[in-house]
Amino acid sequence: MGIQDMKYLRKKYNYLLIFFLSGLLVPVCLSAQAPEQQEIPVPLFNKLILGNDSVCFSNGNWVSDNFDIDLGKHTLSPIPFYLNSLYFEFKLPENSNSTLNFQYFLEGFDDDWLNFTLNNIKEYTYLDDGEYIFHARYLNAAGETGKTFSLNFRIMPPVYRSKIAYLIYVIFVALILWAIIRARTFQFAKERYKLERIINERTEGMVKEMDKIENLLTNVLPKDTADELKSKGKVAKKKYKMATVLFSDIQGFTKIAEEMNPEKLIDELDTFFFHFDSVAEKFNIEKIKTIGDAYMCAGGIPDKNRTNPIEVVLAAIEMQEYMRELKKEANSRGQNFWDIRIGIHTGPVIAGVVGQKKLSYDIWGDTVNTASRMESSGEAGKVNISGSTYEFVKEFFICEYRGKMPVKYKGEIDMYFVNGIRPELLIDMKGLPNEKFRIRLQLLRLLDVEENMLSKMENELPEIIGFHNLKHTVNVSTQVELISRAEGISDEEMILVQTAALFHDSGFLEGFENHKQTSCFYARDILPKYEYSNDQIETVCKLIMSTQIPISPANKLEEILCDANFAYLGRVDFIDIMKNQAKEMINFNIVSSEKEWFEKQIGFIKDHEFYTATARVLRDVSKEEQGKKLEELI
Repeated sequence: MGIQDMKYLRKKYNYLLIFFLSGLLVPVCLSAQAPEQQEIPVPLFNKLILGNDSVCFSNGNWVSDNFDIDLGKHTLSPIPFYLNSLYFEFKLPENSNSTLNFQYFLEGFDDDWLNFTLNNIKEYTYLDDGEYIFHARYLNAAGETGKTFSLNFRIMPPVYRSKIAYLIYVIFVALILWAIIRARTFQFAKERYKLERIINERTEGMVKEMDKIENLLTNVLPKDTADELKSKGKVAKKKYKMATVLFSDIQGFTKIAEEMNPEKLIDELDTFFFHFDSVAEKFNIEKIKTIGDAYMCAGGIPDKNRTNPIEVVLAAIEMQEYMRELKKEANSRGQNFWDIRIGIHTGPVIAGVVGQKKLSYDIWGDTVNTASRMESSGEAGKVNISGSTYEFVKEFFICEYRGKMPVKYKGEIDMYFVNGIRPELLIDMKGLPNEKFRIRLQLLRLLDVEENMLSKMENELPEIIGFHNLKHTVNVSTQVELISRAEGISDEEMILVQTAALFHDSGFLEGFENHKQTSCFYARDILPKYEYSNDQIETVCKLIMSTQIPISPANKLEEILCDANFAYLGRVDFIDIMKNQAKEMINFNIVSSEKEWFEKQIGFIKDHEFYTATARVLRDVSKEEQGKKLEELI
């Protein structure tokens, strides 16, 4: 065996020895090199600083009185916005055999876990308000991550973004809007006030001008005629069956005009014509016109009435008395004064407006011509009336018969001088009408009231009124007159109870509900036009209300009206009246059937008694018989 072979065998032997030893040593080495695997701990929280200098947590202890932390629940009390920078610090593990890296993640701020770092501190600055969860964990050298430390916290919104702040903002904005609106409203109000003031000034000016125009128009035309002209643009001619026309004329005016200064003449004419106007207005007389020294007026137009002959004669007497006073004063100064003649006639006339530009209210007819003849046939200082006027006024005035006097184009007409009011109608013989005169005149006006109300009820009552109609009102008015005459009441009392009878069911013009109160409304509205006093009107209203069921009259007049109102209970046509009543009550939904109404009336009839002896005498059928008839119908 050569040297080379010996070297080769020695080398081979060495390799086998190394391999054998390696097989024994490698497991030992591996076991020595593979240390026992340790669990990665949770990062240990050490310090928390809020803001820049507010230490809240340090070395495992909470050191702040304003905030609290619950590591068991991983929560931190809400953090004010001004402390929105957070400083987190963790302890390094003391028994760790290997290097551990930190990894952080702030939910609500970071998109994902941040890169690993050896830094045990993590700081977040100027966080927005909201909910956050802070996470921290370790990473070992083998790339394994440990359990996570988590802390929930919420940063409160800044004060200016809190609910209270938003509420304040809303209130503030609302206040600003309110202030703007108020400012604009105030501005608008100022503008509106300016405009309204301008409008009011102009309107006031227009109203004043319109008033002037209306007053001028009213002075030229009667009020109703002026209203018709304004509303329709024209005035229809009207015929009046009874009007009293007055003409006055100055005795010897032509000669006076030739001798007298024109200005003084016009002034004196204006003076007594002005007084004549006031007298005419006082007695409800319509001035027609003046022609030179002639003055013309008429009663009974445009409002028809039966008292116009008396009122015109009263006006004529007052005009003559005024002229006598002026003459007496002139004579005391050694001056002459004028005498006037007055003529009056009563009859039919036609009244209307003539002219297109210069309007004139005038009357036409034979009555006007006759009145003019009465004036020309009269004597200075006296009132000359025709026979027709005399027939209307003879119970009020002393009239001196002149006989039949020839009148141009009229033949012979009876004429009378009016020498004054009858003595029994004077106040202490002083020439002024007394209370008896007034009552006698009001009895005539009562006829006008009657005509007005009966016409109103005939034309305006609804068709469903089957009982409280025109016929019933006429019957009550007639019964009132019969009972009143028999009971011997005075003329003034007769006027009041008769007026109440005419108005007591006028409320049905408006319907069934509160018809008595409505009747009083009509009385208060209409009667002043017929010169009823306030006391008289209130008495009439009390009489009306006394007829309301249950009736309980308090005096003789109320008893008379109640008896007249229920006089049908003793009449032979009682059943027909009951049927009409039932129909009316069904129409007003007071009862549902005729039978129901009859049943109600049986009790009323049994309890009813007439209050006046006259009404009991006038009863044709007893209440027992009437009750039986109703029961038979039922």
